[in-house]
Amino acid sequence: MRAVVLAEPGAPVQVEQLALDPPGAGQVRVRMLASGVCHSDLHVRDGDWERPGPIVMGHEGAGIVETLGPGLDPVASGLQPGQLVALSWVVPCGACRSCRAGRSWECQDSPSFGHGRDAGGHTRLHRADGSEVLAYLSIGTMAEAQVVPSGAAIPMPAGTPPEVAALIGCCVATGVGAVIKTAAVPAGASVAVIGLGGVGLSVVMGARLAGAGQLVAIDRVAAKLELARELGATDTLLAGADPASTADALRATTGGGPDFAFEAIGRPATAELAIEALPPGGTAVLVGMTPQGQRASFDVYRFVDGGRRVLGSNYGSAVAALDFPRYAALHLEGRLPIDRLIDRRIELDGVEDAFGRLRRGEGLRSVIAF
Repeated sequence: MRAVVLAEPGAPVQVEQLALDPPGAGQVRVRMLASGVCHSDLHVRDGDWERPGPIVMGHEGAGIVETLGPGLDPVASGLQPGQLVALSWVVPCGACRSCRAGRSWECQDSPSFGHGRDAGGHTRLHRADGSEVLAYLSIGTMAEAQVVPSGAAIPMPAGTPPEVAALIGCCVATGVGAVIKTAAVPAGASVAVIGLGGVGLSVVMGARLAGAGQLVAIDRVAAKLELARELGATDTLLAGADPASTADALRATTGGGPDFAFEAIGRPATAELAIEALPPGGTAVLVGMTPQGQRASFDVYRFVDGGRRVLGSNYGSAVAALDFPRYAALHLEGRLPIDRLIDRRIELDGVEDAFGRLRRGEGLRSVIAF
């Protein structure tokens, strides 16, 4: 099968022909139907995040279950051949401190972080010379097929489009969940969203679902502001080069600052903007992921004196088995127009170009259609 492989950070990805072993115990083989191209993939490709290699890229995908591994019971697992599944990039270990506290999205001991290695350290992907290739977060969705942990395969409601299921697996769960789960935004609250990529626009949709009273969308691209209005934003701001001026404009638009400011880009400057724009009692929710090692700062006296808060939102506090079908149902009901996030359908050979679009801040979600 063909797959997008990153040999080493900073190098262009290549489409390679790989051999895929049958699923082992606790695994399923999935024929991929769709994979999103996410900014997190770009961080890995460009070396912003340290990851091993060579590795099949992709962590936002959906496909059809083809084969269950030995001993995997269809009734107990809820999986059967022919079923559409969205793939989760975190399979909780069930034993760590976070899992025991019911916060599985924080799990640091997830087998997903072995990137497809089994207990003996081997993978199920091989090049023609027999050398092993990893699968990013053990799902490596930029491939025609993949063997994944059964806990990563989440059944989707009948009628869910595969590309919608794919985006639920990352950007939608991350953005919508940041609003309705991590921050638990109450109805009537004022919300600002800084950055309108796939995650940021998912935050906009989540804020609309939550019943936000005022919803301000902020970006440097006018076309993204227009789409944000169509998805529920009540106000838009075209950001300039000076974050302080943008913060001033946001405070003016919201009568002193938004109750909740969501940063969905992953830059220290915009994280600082989200905090700086808060009124007393306001909350900044940091959703975007920066390159590793970067720091942001804020006026500690003003922050404490105003009783402000900062929340880090990882994966939208998602419990995949519960939340993925819920978001799909909302889409099918017409309340979560996930398909509006997709502006380009590509083949595997178009991934490197899609990474270039992400670097330039162009467009919305590119989706590989298999």
